[in-house]
Amino acid sequence: MTTGFAALPNTATCRLANARVPACLVEAASLASDRDGLALVDIAIDDGVIESILSAGLAPFEEQPIFDLDGGIVLPRLVDVHTHLDKGHIWPRRRNPDGSFMGALTSVAADREANWTAQDVRARMEFGLRCAFAHGTAAIRSHIDSLGKQIGISWPVLAELRAEWAGRIALQGSPLFGIEAVADAAHMQAVTQAVRAHGDGLLGCVTYMIPELDAALDKIFRTAIDNGFDLDFHVDEANDPAARSLEHIANAALRHRFAGKILAGHCCSLALQAPQDEARIVAKVKEAGIAVVSLPMCNLYLQDRQAARTPRWRGVTALHELKAASVPVMIASDNTRDPFYAYGDLDLVEVLREGTRILQFDHSGPDWAKAIATTPADLMGLPGHGRLRTGGPADLILTRARDWTEFFARPQADRTVLVGGKAIDRTLPDYRELDPLMSPDA
Repeated sequence: MTTGFAALPNTATCRLANARVPACLVEAASLASDRDGLALVDIAIDDGVIESILSAGLAPFEEQPIFDLDGGIVLPRLVDVHTHLDKGHIWPRRRNPDGSFMGALTSVAADREANWTAQDVRARMEFGLRCAFAHGTAAIRSHIDSLGKQIGISWPVLAELRAEWAGRIALQGSPLFGIEAVADAAHMQAVTQAVRAHGDGLLGCVTYMIPELDAALDKIFRTAIDNGFDLDFHVDEANDPAARSLEHIANAALRHRFAGKILAGHCCSLALQAPQDEARIVAKVKEAGIAVVSLPMCNLYLQDRQAARTPRWRGVTALHELKAASVPVMIASDNTRDPFYAYGDLDLVEVLREGTRILQFDHSGPDWAKAIATTPADLMGLPGHGRLRTGGPADLILTRARDWTEFFARPQADRTVLVGGKAIDRTLPDYRELDPLMSPDA
């Protein structure tokens, strides 16, 4: 028996002994877990497939390499349900002038108009995918800016990358544009055609309180129903309690008896509602079958930012209340080194670590790991992802941390990522590779 990751062989058949796994991520197994929800197990891997997950010491001896993980936490490769690969890494050439939401909108619009060729978008999206893969991500949904000429540029790039990354990262795309654009029939036709030709059966937009909101939502829902699309919205990304488009989306879903999946992202203003209003909206979200993803790092960066003033809230939505109402809840990376978020690296271990701190997941149940694993996988229609199961792929993240406090105290930079039972090269791409695309801010 060998202890430690340095000795892991380049083999797809072995046994990982004394691994701690989140019981909430183990499918169809009854395991004794500790107060952190972690179970000590042995994982047998045969030809890149998980052959068994048994309580430590119960598996029969077999002639295969055995590696003692010494109680280290093992996760499945993770699922990032809300990103913006097409915006990623433009910060060096187009910064946010003041860190505000409007500053981000203006800067991205200017950069998109000036620089987003197919070559530029492809290079930055692939850079992001390489980062995510090295960190241990198995699936990504990216919103694709879908306005004017960009529709014809970015969607074919997405389709090419989806095919090229198949088997490494399952890639989905959802269109992104402001809700007022729904009134433009030509625009909606172009978006619908792009999704049919290059997409993943998803339609979405950014919602906010405009007079025509309900009529626009009716058009979105009718388009989705007519084409068999699911829906993915950016919702109420503001610190204004009057921003209640989430409730309007729920009403529209109920009005249309929508049977597809609906994901609402951000929903920041929900956390600022009066208690009775919050409870009413949460109940409607549950009734309408809407899932919610919070983007803790990006919204901490953007929301409640005023010059020379300390922020008073964390920018995130009422995720605990939604979860208590049995609404499926998730967290995700969102933006990466662009005007909406100057930092990040599409690392879901970082997202869970920072999300735990920002949203205070600790002391509130042991199953929050589902928010970056099984829950987004199910929402994305990927039942084989984000979980540990007999007969499933040995796609794993191995760490030396033995409990959650060790896991969250450090960035787990020494983690090992297995794909099909084999350790991958975790070398991250160098930012200098993008230098030819960059130029100083205009």
